[in-house]
Amino acid sequence: MNESLPLALAWLAGLALGAIFYGGLWWTVSRGLSSKQPAFWFLGSMLLRMGMVLAGFYLVAAQHLGRLLPCLIGFVMARLVVTRMTGTRPVQEARHAP
Repeated sequence: MNESLPLALAWLAGLALGAIFYGGLWWTVSRGLSSKQPAFWFLGSMLLRMGMVLAGFYLVAAQHLGRLLPCLIGFVMARLVVTRMTGTRPVQEARHAP
């Protein structure tokens, strides 16, 4: 059987998991910063996002550990896509005190 189709599907699953994880993180930060109870948003979101991603990786692996690498590559690629779409940039360290 052709092994490229399951690997491609694992990569797509990684993209979807990453989009859910990092898109959810962006949504949580934007919602949590203006909330009266930010700890609720951040903790609840972290538990939900981590649970979904761990379950997704578990289902993708399903007795085929070779599918984890394409899934992880898709997950990391989704971070780049979400970062570019939301217009956020990594925080740069200050070179001097203000």
